Amino acid sequence: MLLRLAYLTVMNTFAALRLLPMGDRDKDVEILALRHQITVLERQLGTDTRVRFATEDRAFLAALLTSLPREILRRLRLLVQPDTVLRWHRDLMKRRHARNCRPKRPGRPPTVRSIRALILRLVRENPGWGYRRVHGELTTLGIKVAPSTVWEILKQEGFDPAPERASSTWADFLRSQADALLACDFIETVTLNGQRQYILAVIEHATRRVRVLGATAHPSVSWVTQAIRNLVMDLDDAGCRARYLIRDRDGKFPALMDEILADAGIKTVLTGVRMPRMNSIMERWVQSCRHELLDRCLVWNERHLRHALREYERFYNQHRAHQALDQAAPLRAVPNPITDPERITDLNVRRRDRLGGVLH
Repeated sequence: MLLRLAYLTVMNTFAALRLLPMGDRDKDVEILALRHQITVLERQLGTDTRVRFATEDRAFLAALLTSLPREILRRLRLLVQPDTVLRWHRDLMKRRHARNCRPKRPGRPPTVRSIRALILRLVRENPGWGYRRVHGELTTLGIKVAPSTVWEILKQEGFDPAPERASSTWADFLRSQADALLACDFIETVTLNGQRQYILAVIEHATRRVRVLGATAHPSVSWVTQAIRNLVMDLDDAGCRARYLIRDRDGKFPALMDEILADAGIKTVLTGVRMPRMNSIMERWVQSCRHELLDRCLVWNERHLRHALREYERFYNQHRAHQALDQAAPLRAVPNPITDPERITDLNVRRRDRLGGVLH
């Protein structure tokens, strides 16, 4: 014990001699640093064996000890190396410099939402306009937007900003001229008695209304022309203002048919060879007729076929929902949605069968 006491006395004597040349300011800094280290140790007492300095602790010690000379800093009893304190100070200066040099406006301000919606509306309503043309229209409205901004908005929404977008497709043409378009085609089926039957049907592009003109085993010239005459009178009674009829190059269509349509003001448009997509709406109805009727119904003879087609025509025009018509039918509008909770919980839906349950 006496030896340990003598050792401590000598060491503290040399420590006191080391403090003699130091000024009062350096001594105060050292005292504050040592006290703060004690505070850090007391805060972590019993939690972890490793001393962990928080961000505010590093900033305080770095700002406090950096003013001391390097020789005094190396003789201090610190929990970390002196180089660590200097690194803390460098990091503190970097953050301060970055905060002072930060721009007041972080880049270009975002485009107003209404202007963005207007740009997309102009492009959708005018497919032939490029981003330069859209920028010109915005300028005439007094809206100041850079051409590059219009370009970026179109790219983000999946539109091609270049003028090549002006190329019109056959589907776009059919959609724009739907009010004046009709389409017709022959459907071929076989009855149970082995007889081949040909069904002639016409569909309106705008309303999706279907007219089954008839079914026969021998589509002669007189039969086809009489069916077309009946179609012309039906269109006139219904007030349909069709101007074009799309059909393929089937030999069952006679030349007299085109003359009858021309007298009624309807021009015949022939599709390309082996290009069913040019008559896509009619082909889609043919597929629906096969899947929903012909493939599920055993047709005995021609009379039975005509009866089944009349039922399917009535079902298709008055009840079947169409995506192109927002789930309405050609001759039936969508009813108002049910908003009364009691009616929703007490729904009493009755099923009506057609053709013995083939159609519901």
